[in-house]
Amino acid sequence: MDNKSIIDSGYDRIRSAAGWLALSPVILFLILYVAVSLILDDFYSMPVSVALLISSAWAVITMRGRPLAKRIEVFSRAAGHANILYMIWIFILAGAFASMAGEIGSVEATVSIALRSVPSGLVVPMLFLTACFISLSIGTSVGTVVALTPLASGIASAAGAPVPFYVAVILGGAFFGDNLSFISDTTIAATRSQECGMADKFKANIWLALPAALITTAIYMLTGPDTGAVSLPQEKEWTLVISYLVVIGTAIAGINVTIVLSLGILATLALGALHGHTPLSLAGAAGSGIAGMGGLIIITLLAAGMLGVIKSSGGIRFLIQSLTSRVSGKRGAQTVITLLVAAVNLCTANNTVAIITVGGISRDISQRFGIDPRKTASLLDSTSCIVQCMIPYGAQTLLATSLAGISPAAPFPYLYYPWALAVMTALSIIFLFPKRLN
Repeated sequence: MDNKSIIDSGYDRIRSAAGWLALSPVILFLILYVAVSLILDDFYSMPVSVALLISSAWAVITMRGRPLAKRIEVFSRAAGHANILYMIWIFILAGAFASMAGEIGSVEATVSIALRSVPSGLVVPMLFLTACFISLSIGTSVGTVVALTPLASGIASAAGAPVPFYVAVILGGAFFGDNLSFISDTTIAATRSQECGMADKFKANIWLALPAALITTAIYMLTGPDTGAVSLPQEKEWTLVISYLVVIGTAIAGINVTIVLSLGILATLALGALHGHTPLSLAGAAGSGIAGMGGLIIITLLAAGMLGVIKSSGGIRFLIQSLTSRVSGKRGAQTVITLLVAAVNLCTANNTVAIITVGGISRDISQRFGIDPRKTASLLDSTSCIVQCMIPYGAQTLLATSLAGISPAAPFPYLYYPWALAVMTALSIIFLFPKRLN
């Protein structure tokens, strides 16, 4: 080996070490939170905020080439990004609405009607299919989570069933539509990055998402908890359901989620006044709901800051370079594309950002190996939704579990839909289907 090869090899080792160091905060978080929870079989043993705080501190400490003040500035700028603050607004409004709806009896009334209207063995499949329909209609998993999580957790509590199971049902259905909807951010990002039509991408994607949804529905019909005969108070009037009808109806209409929640709050105020609740008591309920979102907001800020430092340190660039260094064959190319978007999603906790980040390099790989852009767009969208649904620090999971009052990792064992979609995605790569796209 000549001197140049030795020098190049040394530089490669240095770059590799720096890359892994940049990614180490995510690895540390997964060890502290997910691994510890799985080992102890207790998803409440390690608070996610503590795991993120330690990982965030490590991210700032290990960031190289900048003074401490600049490192903290990078962290703070990422935590204070407009998209993060917008998400916090949603958390605040969701907390206020959920608490007020519970105060006036809307949750109890809605649960009562739902349990009496649907056979006990079909409640879980009904919730999953409803989440699929709403998310497909509105194109956002967050809006679906906001609309259905209080109802699902209320049904679970009334029936004595595991709340994490019902939350997982809603999360799975929410990402079905996030993956397929024509107005979903992920669909728009995937199709634009690969320069293909939305309808064409839908036709390719449906071969993955629909079988996964049908398999998941069958599992819920066979193994879902039976709600049994639940006795709920009869004095709650059906008009109290209007709060949720307003939220679900406006969400399906495609209205911005902040407006959806604001209208839900106004409807709840009106219903509360009609049923004898004072403005002060409703304000107190709203305040309690907002305060209850404090932990979620802290988690969101810590995660965003930590991931911003990882990106600034070159962690994502290192991932892309590492995964694309050895690409061979059509199956290998498609595998690399899925690994790329999955790894970046893991590091950004945002499926749309992940698709945008790796969209260009994925298009280059597809052109080089003759992969239809519709298939590439489908792989990007499906894989990013799988990862986003499974990570405990994703916005959708954090919001759903906060509304339900459970640990962010608690729904993980029951997330059947993303696993089914992962299997379908893997099969589509192995057997190169749909055939007409390969």
